[in-house]
Amino acid sequence: MELENKVALVTGGASGIGRGISLCLAQAGADVAVADMNRPGAEATAKEVAATGRKSVAFTIEVTKTSSIEEAVKQVLAAFGRIDILINGAGIVGAPGWQQREIPTELDWDLTYQVNVKGLVFVSRAVAEHMKPRRSGKIVNLASVAARIGRPPHPHYSSSKASVINWTQAHAGLLAPFSINVNAICPGLLWTPMWEILANRYINLDPAYKGKTPRAVFEEMVKQRIPMGREQTPEDIGNAAVFLCSDRARNITGQSINVDGGWFMN
Repeated sequence: MELENKVALVTGGASGIGRGISLCLAQAGADVAVADMNRPGAEATAKEVAATGRKSVAFTIEVTKTSSIEEAVKQVLAAFGRIDILINGAGIVGAPGWQQREIPTELDWDLTYQVNVKGLVFVSRAVAEHMKPRRSGKIVNLASVAARIGRPPHPHYSSSKASVINWTQAHAGLLAPFSINVNAICPGLLWTPMWEILANRYINLDPAYKGKTPRAVFEEMVKQRIPMGREQTPEDIGNAAVFLCSDRARNITGQSINVDGGWFMN
């Protein structure tokens, strides 16, 4: 197995893409620390990981609070001894109630940047300090195809994910002398709990989607936007993460890889 005996920390691991990545890492041989604000969800993912035969422990983390980040990293190191892989998966689309608003508020902008950008940066810095002395490590940031295409409905989210791509490049340059790889993945359209909320938003705000089910809205989006004509899955993103965290990607750093069925090509 490519990641045999590696230790991975996954933020946002309670559901959706974070859960999928956690399971793929475990199947590739890694032990997984699952961190999330949603402790019951993190524990559920950790149980699934443990069922694959790998060690897994759930941790509580609030990426908007540096004290929570520091405590979570401390607990992970105490439980596993080291962190070889960091997956920055924690992310939001807006402040509570964002799905009912046609125009994002100042709070939507502030909280989205606090989680998607500042939270990712400070988790990365905290973990990198433990990777540097070992001159080894892999960091994978979850961006989005939305970072490539600014779209009117969610400019705060799109621009926050564009910032993730920029940070990925900057951090890769800073950590390259320590043989630490930093890359990003830009997922396309995945049917996750977050996307179901997003589909309901389209139904509530756009007359074109009135009367449709959330799943029908999603499938219509896939048909319109994805050249390959099929949705992406958390496992698709997980498989890309496994590759980026393996020795096969040792000379790949500062890159943002689209896993989107051809929606955005560059």
